[in-house]
Amino acid sequence: MSNPVLDAIFSRRSIRAYSKEQITDEQLQIILTAGQAAPSARNLQPWHFTAVQDQRLIRRINEAFRAQMLQDCPPEMLAQISNPAYSVFFHAPTVIFFSSPGIAVQRYTETDTGIAIENMALAAHALGLGSVILGQPRMAFMGPEAEDLRRLLQFPAGYDFLLALSIGVPAASKDAHPVETGRVTIIR
Repeated sequence: MSNPVLDAIFSRRSIRAYSKEQITDEQLQIILTAGQAAPSARNLQPWHFTAVQDQRLIRRINEAFRAQMLQDCPPEMLAQISNPAYSVFFHAPTVIFFSSPGIAVQRYTETDTGIAIENMALAAHALGLGSVILGQPRMAFMGPEAEDLRRLLQFPAGYDFLLALSIGVPAASKDAHPVETGRVTIIR
């Protein structure tokens, strides 16, 4: 069966290499609108999206991430993280930061925001762009620069980092990940 939505779901990949070419304003607006169209519990829309194309700010957040990670980095990641050229955002020209008030305020915040970020990733793919959903940048918001980064990213009061989405023109792709068996039960 051929269906554009299903085709997008099955062909989308997490892209970890981008060209330096910036996405267009129209592409960015479509991606943000796709996120806003996501359903949420009681339609609370417990998210805030901050789209960043300022490379200095992206680098600053990356450096704050690296500084925190190097304090307690798993040995298998040490060489990668300590490399000054490493970017948790994979050098994407656009990064969207998702902040929320947390589950203490809205029970389904993480689920709802996950739906919004997947909408955006699929929209990016439909536009011929690549993306990767990231949780690791959270480390940047656990160190001494956290408050300054929240302010620079214009998170609403009481909101904190939840996820990030790197977006850009793919410089490489990859095969589909293997699907593990035994993860589905059908009861009739």
